[in-house]
Amino acid sequence: MSEFTNKTVLITGGARGLGFGIASAFAAEGANLVLTDIIQDTLETAQKNLIQKYNVKVFTAKADGSDETAVKTTIDKTIQEFGSLHVLVNNAQASKSGLSFVDHSKEDFDLAIYSGLYATFFYMKYAFPYLKETKGAIINMASGAGMHGSPGQTSYAAAKEGIRALSRVAANEWGEYGINVNVVCPLAMTEQLAKWKEEFPEAYNKNIKNIPMKRFGDPQEDIGRTCVFLASSAASYISGETISVQGGSGLRP
Repeated sequence: MSEFTNKTVLITGGARGLGFGIASAFAAEGANLVLTDIIQDTLETAQKNLIQKYNVKVFTAKADGSDETAVKTTIDKTIQEFGSLHVLVNNAQASKSGLSFVDHSKEDFDLAIYSGLYATFFYMKYAFPYLKETKGAIINMASGAGMHGSPGQTSYAAAKEGIRALSRVAANEWGEYGINVNVVCPLAMTEQLAKWKEEFPEAYNKNIKNIPMKRFGDPQEDIGRTCVFLASSAASYISGETISVQGGSGLRP
């Protein structure tokens, strides 16, 4: 029996792409899942697939992370449904990628900050009392775009670096309660990336050459399993860290 059997894991943006891969990794460990997304049909499909494959309990919530009330309601419903919360994974993020610095509007910047930084803040804030009870774990998603200043990622990079700073503060303040807070910088093959590969094969192949392992990560096996480890008792003394899961392309001093 896995240590995650009957434990509750909340994953924002967990119904598709990278989030669904992370959800699948925790489902394979027997965890109860709470998935959020802004598209109801996507949530229902993800719920059905995860229950059929892993025979776990899956609760879904259509919620916009930039809406503080919606976030608090989601946390409240999670506790009503399962009675406790053990792991929070902040994965959801929207942004206007590909825009140059000077082409960004305030609305473009707000999109990234509200969907990423504010959403992460809200979920952490309202999950804290329940994670304190379980000595739980928080895993926040950042990006190499922020650490390396990728062109065309002004607002996205700013939001992601803000999330890293937020995580370090929480790791310092909440460590005494047994809560560990870590950041994962992933590089994964998602549906969106697969579409990009098909439409722009030359750009894709050029990108692959810059990855030492010559592949993108698998959302479940590479990124999801890393999240499972960081939420496990084996990683209970790891906190405030940024873990690059980028096939060697996240190297830094």
